[in-house]
Amino acid sequence: MATQTKMKVEAKVNAPVEKVWQAWNTPTDIMKWNTPDPSWHCPSSENDLRLNGSFKNRMEAKDGSFGFDFEGVYSEVDLHKKIAYSMADGRAVVTVFENDGVHTSITTHFDPETENDPEFQRQGWQAILDSFVRYVTSENH
Repeated sequence: MATQTKMKVEAKVNAPVEKVWQAWNTPTDIMKWNTPDPSWHCPSSENDLRLNGSFKNRMEAKDGSFGFDFEGVYSEVDLHKKIAYSMADGRAVVTVFENDGVHTSITTHFDPETENDPEFQRQGWQAILDSFVRYVTSENH
């Protein structure tokens, strides 16, 4: 089986890195933005953001038809700059935060899983990232 290429999603947030970092890593915030579209929700989130710490976010279709735990163990945490983790199946994810004083760019590289089309996965990850940007820049946050 051929090794798949890392996938990449990215976005720019009109917010300082401190606000972005907090919303990205705080369970009560994660539960509000961690969905690809309004038919999904994230009813629970746990996050121990430190080297060898773990996280687990529950993602479910609101109609109850499907759900899964998205979880991993952190291999690198560099405050306001970088987060890397491994999932249970060995896939790696790296997210980099770059700030220019006004905007924060977020770039995530991830190994796609083998069950679904890689482009479909990229679109899903991008949709979740776009949901994050909407949440952080909303008046309610």
